[in-house]
Amino acid sequence: MASKLGISLKIVSLLILVSTFTTASGTTTKTDDQKKLYIVYLEDHPSIDATSAIQTHVDILSNLKGSKIIGAKFFKLDGVPDPADILSPIDVDGHGTHTSSTLAGNLIPNASLAGLAAGTARGAVPAARIAVYKVCWVSFGCSDADILAAFDHAIADGVDLISISIGGLSPSYVADSISVGAFHAMQRGILTVASGGNDGPSAGSVSNHAPWILTVAASAIDREFRSRVLLGNGEKMTGMGIDLFDTKGKMYTLVSGEDVARRSADKQNASFCIENSMSPSKVRGKIVLCRLQHWGVDSVVKGTGGVGAIVSSPLFLDTAMIFIAPGTMVNYTVGEKIDRYIHSSSSPSAVIYRTQEERASAPFVASFSSRGPNPGSLRLLKPDISAPGIDILASYTPLKSLTGLKGDTQYSDFTFMSGTSMACPHAAGVAAYVKSFHPSWSPAAIRSAIMTTAKPMSSRVNPDAEFAYGAGQVDPRKAASPGVVYDMDEMPYIQFLCKEGYSGAALSVLVRSKSINCSSLVPAFGHDSLNYPTMQLALKNRQGPTVAVFRRRVTNVGPPHSVYNATVRAPKGLEITVKPTSFLFSHKKQTWSFKVVVKANPPISGAKILSASLIWKSPCHVVRSPIVIYKS
Repeated sequence: MASKLGISLKIVSLLILVSTFTTASGTTTKTDDQKKLYIVYLEDHPSIDATSAIQTHVDILSNLKGSKIIGAKFFKLDGVPDPADILSPIDVDGHGTHTSSTLAGNLIPNASLAGLAAGTARGAVPAARIAVYKVCWVSFGCSDADILAAFDHAIADGVDLISISIGGLSPSYVADSISVGAFHAMQRGILTVASGGNDGPSAGSVSNHAPWILTVAASAIDREFRSRVLLGNGEKMTGMGIDLFDTKGKMYTLVSGEDVARRSADKQNASFCIENSMSPSKVRGKIVLCRLQHWGVDSVVKGTGGVGAIVSSPLFLDTAMIFIAPGTMVNYTVGEKIDRYIHSSSSPSAVIYRTQEERASAPFVASFSSRGPNPGSLRLLKPDISAPGIDILASYTPLKSLTGLKGDTQYSDFTFMSGTSMACPHAAGVAAYVKSFHPSWSPAAIRSAIMTTAKPMSSRVNPDAEFAYGAGQVDPRKAASPGVVYDMDEMPYIQFLCKEGYSGAALSVLVRSKSINCSSLVPAFGHDSLNYPTMQLALKNRQGPTVAVFRRRVTNVGPPHSVYNATVRAPKGLEITVKPTSFLFSHKKQTWSFKVVVKANPPISGAKILSASLIWKSPCHVVRSPIVIYKS
């Protein structure tokens, strides 16, 4: 994604990262110094000597000024040291390094993980610069106080965009630290892009769901990593996973975890390959079939003397876990088939082959990506947008093995990670790209541009529909030229909060004002009081029709003399009208207001979600707004 910038643009990501554009080309010429600075967390691991590894980081961090990383701060306000971490901006976990490089990494040729996904690595906006705000600690997690302090520092530092791959489920907009920090950023004209959470596919699990945040779901890209299993009877199975070991086709004895239990009482735990549940003498030199209950079963098998693991799981089969020994993950159906083979053969055996990269259909929403409906408001659709978040290759820290598991001796400059944490910097990069073309746009305008130009996704592929993917898959090029935007300032958010029942002291914390009296404000119009790019209606009365009126206003950011006409697409059972149905812009920045009336007539279909859309179309632009009706 190229940037045509002449200004300096800063971005904060993950509260462990900020960026700045300084060139107009969208790429940078990498001097040796810049390469060194970019791979701050990518130097060859210093013989896994923690002291030398830390010194490597300190040496690099001391030369940051004016280069890719323009600042590095850490926040541990309680002052309690973390024995598993370093009291500095240094990343010992790899999460911040991965997300930072995804957003703003330079072009690095010949990037891969042991040959997988080989190619030139680049961030979404490689001409950007980053500043690090470390708020999460290995043993203690991420405290509200540290997060708010980092937001305050980022705002004071003059960043232009915040991307935060941190989250937790909190229904209150005034008690959640990210919501509060993002509101304060919005007041200063800074958009916050945040991960939507990894608690899917449970309904109502989406986090970072405030209307002043761009909330990102995770979707797949068109590749997957398969590791195949050949059983001793000649039957072939295919699993998911990243197995970097070459077994050279050698067959090993295959056992189930339950059959190699230490004692009869340990059989259930042994079926899940739980630590200390299996007999080393029975496991040694064998491949073990384990049911998934927790991550790291391959580490347990290896530590018990096994040579590999086949993990049977009903979950996460769209995500490739990295194995520390020959291994793969299969679904329960395949797992049961392997188990039957084990118990029907006198000498069961298997070989697990090294992972291969394959093409796959995409995009679809990850099973782990958190879903709506929004737990904070019945009126607001969340997540907002989807972006790549499955098996993303990006930079990694030398201070941690690929898995961090006991017995893992694998280290790499690059690794794969999955999560809405990985999707967030992709969307933040699109926001930065849009801002590079339109530096004066408000956070709401940038969010609108991204959402209304998103590529629609299929509810047949994703049954949770907009509750899974929001407005759809990000489209960077279209987002830079949306035609019109749904813009708003701070006041509609306050009116929205008043309608949601917030008042008094709770509101004053958020808006930093001692006197917020909802009754004294100009009454808000419309079902949600917002000028949001999406519309959502929860059905309450199932005996009679449910009606809602949405008030919206669009601002022309495209060419003058543009004519837009409205098209509504709605399933049976919904009546949606728009007034007016067309408008003519005579000049840029001109606004038009319109009304959308949604009427849901019972009985509606058996689906929990009804997906409709309003599309404003001109000869040059298509502006799409999802309309979601669901049974609350």
